[in-house]
Amino acid sequence: MARLVFVTIPTGKREAVLQVLDKEGIDYTLTDETSGREYTCAVHFPLPTSAVEPVLDSLRETGIKDDTITVTVETESVTSRDYSRLEERFTEDSESPEQIAKEELQSAAKDLVPASMPIYAGMTIVSAIIATAGLLLDSAAVVVGSMVIAPLIGPAMATSVGTVFRDRDLFREGVKLQIIGASLTIGGAALFAILIRTGNLVPPGLDILSISQIRERFRPDILSLVVALGSGAAGVISLASGLSSALVGVMIAVALVPPAATVGIGIAWGNTALAVGSGVLLLVNVLSINLAALLVLWYMGYRPERWFHMEQTRKTFIKRVAVLLISILLLSAFLGTVTFSSYQTATVEQSIQDDVQQILDEPAYSEFALLEIQFEYSDNLLSQSPSRVTILIGAPRGEAPPGLGDQINARIDRIAGRNVAVQVRYLIIQEPS
Repeated sequence: MARLVFVTIPTGKREAVLQVLDKEGIDYTLTDETSGREYTCAVHFPLPTSAVEPVLDSLRETGIKDDTITVTVETESVTSRDYSRLEERFTEDSESPEQIAKEELQSAAKDLVPASMPIYAGMTIVSAIIATAGLLLDSAAVVVGSMVIAPLIGPAMATSVGTVFRDRDLFREGVKLQIIGASLTIGGAALFAILIRTGNLVPPGLDILSISQIRERFRPDILSLVVALGSGAAGVISLASGLSSALVGVMIAVALVPPAATVGIGIAWGNTALAVGSGVLLLVNVLSINLAALLVLWYMGYRPERWFHMEQTRKTFIKRVAVLLISILLLSAFLGTVTFSSYQTATVEQSIQDDVQQILDEPAYSEFALLEIQFEYSDNLLSQSPSRVTILIGAPRGEAPPGLGDQINARIDRIAGRNVAVQVRYLIIQEPS
């Protein structure tokens, strides 16, 4: 990518600016300033993306700072005598050849912030409604579709950019919009789910935890943290590289919209455990996206322009990173507990599966075959053993062999460490003659 830079030159700074451009080997065009203001002329010149920041820094050293107008725009192509050599030199010297300048990054972050609150609110609510419908339909395609229209990447990026550039207004706007976005998503999802439930648009007595799209957000594990951190890092990298943020915006919405919509569903169904579990996931994801974005921006070297703001910004950065990190660690204790609980649950299920098969492998039950085992759990976030186990066994004549059910029940109770409701069903197996 290339950039076209336009700079107005104040009176008395013309020679100093042109010396910098000549020294760097930059082709430029001068235009006389005839407006009668304090500018003597304007200069515009093409630059590789990686060259914009160092060249502008060199121009600032000549004494032109706030008293100039600087415009940087993306260009499709450049035909210039020395541009290829300039591009090669700055690409080799730069650690991040596609990294855009500070001013351009700030402008890009501000452009991502919704300018109209009604539009932002409307798109967020529509996204929440579609996500809720997708969750209840157990349709991954519909859930993904809801993320495409969710305008959530802007506030997340604005918060981090506002921190590293000491832009309090941008930071506050980003935080405010993130809170509003999460609240609207939860509220919109809850109201829509209540309408669906009271309008009998879903089967009466629907067990929402039996829906896989909802169940996977009921007990979030530690891998959810990885998704959120990756989303925040990818969002900042795309922004700082001047690339399209549309696809990355979908990834950020993945971490935010479905959990928020699941909270709304939990509220509508009066399922406190579901609302709490998905709510913790939402909060962890919001904090992780902000933390990852903040760390990546700082690592990429973005700082305020004025040196005397550096120390204040550093203190603010450390304080906000510490708050985010401590909050994530505290919430991650919950995720870690759920992850360990899920591991233990899977272990119990596998042990039951193996023991039932072991019983049926005995000579007395050689004619019987294990067809399926179904596990049911209570609405407990940290459930480690099933509340009910249903076992389907194939039998040659559909007969229940004496003592088999009691033997299976005793094994399952021992594995679970408590009394579990066990039901054994027999299905007639008829082999063709």
